[in-house]
Amino acid sequence: MLRWLTLFLLALCFLTTSSSARSFITIKPQPIDSFLPKPQLENAGGCSYTVIIKTSCSSVSYTRDKISIAFGDVYGNQVYVKRLDDPHSRAFERCSSDTYKITGPCMHDVCYLYLLRQGYDGWKPENVKIYGSYIRSATFYYNLFLPNSVWYGFNVCNGIAKSSQPNIASVAAM
Repeated sequence: MLRWLTLFLLALCFLTTSSSARSFITIKPQPIDSFLPKPQLENAGGCSYTVIIKTSCSSVSYTRDKISIAFGDVYGNQVYVKRLDDPHSRAFERCSSDTYKITGPCMHDVCYLYLLRQGYDGWKPENVKIYGSYIRSATFYYNLFLPNSVWYGFNVCNGIAKSSQPNIASVAAM
């Protein structure tokens, strides 16, 4: 009886600590023609998110293109930023990471992320990591040149809604 109780407590500890696990999105990004981000309302931000975008070492040296981001959860909560960078900041340089603090509506775990590139320079993101106080961190792997004027990214919300996550591999938080 004591052995079963010990195993039960260990399993319970594992399940409660896995809620802070990191998620790695392992599918390939796809274009989405029908995506229209929700306009971000003033004072709609109750939660803070850190977004780290790593530009590939095989990207152009830097881009002046307009880069937009939208991410959200299975319940329709969404964070949208029309333009992430200042065009004179030289953000998104080859082999570099850019960090953005974004506020938006509080959400459950992020299950979709889209990037939009508009311009003529080109750009190849390697990955995008999203951290927040109340969500598991998520890493989305691109590693391809984004087409111009097309929302491009990931949507694994259906896998989460069914609570079987075939496209997400979780590992213990570091």
